[in-house]
Amino acid sequence: MANFFPVSSPAVSPPPSRSNRWLEYVVGVGVVASLGALLFCVFRRRIMRKLREGLGRSRKGSVKEEKLKLRRFEFEELEKATKNFSGEYLLGAGSFASVYKGVFESEGEIVAIKRPHADSYTSLDEFRNEVKLLSSVKHKNLVALVGYCEETTGNGRERILVYEYVPNGSLLDYMIGRGGRSLTWRQRVNIAIGAAKGIGHLHKGMRASIIHRDVKPSNILIGDGMEPKVCDFGLVRSGPVGDRSHVSSQIKGTPGYLDPAYCSTFHLTPFSDVYSVGIILLQLVSARPVLASNQPLPDSHIVRWAGPSLEKGRVEEILDADLLTEPCNFEVMLKMGQLGLKCTSQQPKYRPTMGQVWQELEEALHEADNFWKRKRLMQKSMEIEYSESIVSTEGIRFGKFRVGMDSFAFESASLKCLEINSVSIDVDHSTEKQLSAAANDEQNKD
Repeated sequence: MANFFPVSSPAVSPPPSRSNRWLEYVVGVGVVASLGALLFCVFRRRIMRKLREGLGRSRKGSVKEEKLKLRRFEFEELEKATKNFSGEYLLGAGSFASVYKGVFESEGEIVAIKRPHADSYTSLDEFRNEVKLLSSVKHKNLVALVGYCEETTGNGRERILVYEYVPNGSLLDYMIGRGGRSLTWRQRVNIAIGAAKGIGHLHKGMRASIIHRDVKPSNILIGDGMEPKVCDFGLVRSGPVGDRSHVSSQIKGTPGYLDPAYCSTFHLTPFSDVYSVGIILLQLVSARPVLASNQPLPDSHIVRWAGPSLEKGRVEEILDADLLTEPCNFEVMLKMGQLGLKCTSQQPKYRPTMGQVWQELEEALHEADNFWKRKRLMQKSMEIEYSESIVSTEGIRFGKFRVGMDSFAFESASLKCLEINSVSIDVDHSTEKQLSAAANDEQNKD
C-alpha cells in the first residue's frame, strides 16, 4: 500500500479581528486630530481671520473686503497696537469717538485708530454703510481709510475704523501756537488750497457727492511737506442727487462753523461745507477764535468782527500779529480774507464752489509769485547796469562821462572804450595849436 504524504501549503494568516481594526481606526483619528490641533494653534490667527471674513461675506449687507480693498483687523491686534487703548496713545477725543495712535511693531506700521463710543452707531448697517462710503474716498488731501474692525467681544460690539496716520498735528495746533508751531503767510495759503481741493473732491470728484458737515481746524491734519489732509468723516452725508438741491438732515456739526442757512431750514447742501471753509480762511488770516468769549453775540462771531475791515481793504487791522514779524504779502492775505467773506454769505447761492475757492487762491498766489519774479529781475538788471557804469582805478571812481571840444567828442560807459582801436577822434589843427599854447603857458608859470 502506497504511503501518501500530505502536500505542504503556504501558511495563511487568520483575518484580523473586528476589535483590532477598531483600535487602528481610533489611533489614526487621534494622530490626525493631534496634528490638526497643533496646526490650528500655530495658525490660529490666520484661520480665525479667514473664518470671520467668510462669515462676513455670507451675511446680507456685510462688508466685502475683496471689493473694498480694505484690511479687516482683529480687535486683539488693535488692543496690542494701542497698549489696550491706553491714554499715552490717545491722539484726541470727542463726543463721537476717541482716536488712538496704533503701532504695529512687527510690521513697522503706524495708523490712527478711531474707536467710537458705544452709542455712536444706531445699527450695524450704519457702520457698514460708512465703511463702504469711505472706502471709495481717495485723494491726497483726504485722510485715507486703511481698514476696520467689526467684532463682538466680552465688552460688547466693537465697530472701529483705522485710518492712515498723519504725523504733524492739526491746523488748530498751528493756529494757537501749540508746541511753538507757527505758519508763514505762504503756508497758510497752501493749506487753504489743499483743504479746499480735498473737500471739493468730496463734492464733485465722487460718483455720488459727499458732504462733510464738520469742517474745522482740528479736522485738518498737517502731513509731510505741510500738506493738509481733511479727516474725521463721522458726520458725512450723501449729497443731493439728480435735480434735488439739498438733502434734509438733522443739524449736526460744530457751533460757529455751522451754516446758518442749514440751521434755519434743515436743508443740507455742499455750500454748507463752503461756509465752514470760509470761517477757516478768516481764521488763517487773523488767528482768531470763531467765537470770541469777551464779546456778546452776534458781534463775537468772526464774520461780524472781520467783515468791516476786509470790506474797506484794510487787512492789517485784523492780521495775525505773527505775520507782522516777517515779510508778508498783504495783498494775498486780503484776497484770502475777502474770499472768506464770500464763502460765509448768508444766502448759499452767492457762495463760490469749492473748486472756485482753490482756483482763486492759486491764482492770487501765482500773481504774487510773478510779481516778485519781475521785481527781482528788475533789481538784478539795475544792479548789472550800475556795476557796468562804475569803474574803479587806483581808488578813483569814474562814472559815465561826456567830453566835448568843438570838433573833439566821445562818450563812454567804461574806460575800455579809450583803447585806440575802439575810438575814432577827429581834431581840428587850429584847436590843437591853441591847446599846445595853453599848455606851454602853464609850464612857464610853474
